[in-house]
Amino acid sequence: MFAVIKAGGKQYRVAPEDVIRIDRVKGEPGEVIEFGEVLLLGGDMPQLGAPTVTGATVAGEVLQHARGDKVIAFKKRRRKNSRRKRGYRHEFSLIRITEILTEGAKPSKTPPARPKREAKKPEPAPEGEAAAGKAKPAKKASRAKKPAAKKPAKAATKAKATKGKKK
Repeated sequence: MFAVIKAGGKQYRVAPEDVIRIDRVKGEPGEVIEFGEVLLLGGDMPQLGAPTVTGATVAGEVLQHARGDKVIAFKKRRRKNSRRKRGYRHEFSLIRITEILTEGAKPSKTPPARPKREAKKPEPAPEGEAAAGKAKPAKKASRAKKPAAKKPAKAATKAKATKGKKK
């Protein structure tokens, strides 16, 4: 099942577990927010809204708030000694869509629990090698940089400097 929602004047096609980047919304990371403007519900029985589907909502969890890359607006009027430089960073929110609800159902106030990925632990060395002291040291993966080659001095510049002088 998927839905088309309207948020911040833009439309987004979403499905459960999608992560979307929308204009900044109110809410702290970890909170569940609700999108009430559902324009289309898709799936086995698609429903088209006029302008919205009645009783349909989409719930999402706020993952984080962030800012985009810097955009620089630079204006210059040549030969007028006039310059203007302005920078701007757009603020947005990352939202994970948790559920698509129909028939006036309300979203759960807490986000669903997600299993945390465990970091892989290094396997211990076999007891025979560790006791005997035959464990091999790890190899370093470092590359030595080669020194940059020096450019030869130009003899022509010295010749030009002495050429104009009179004895």
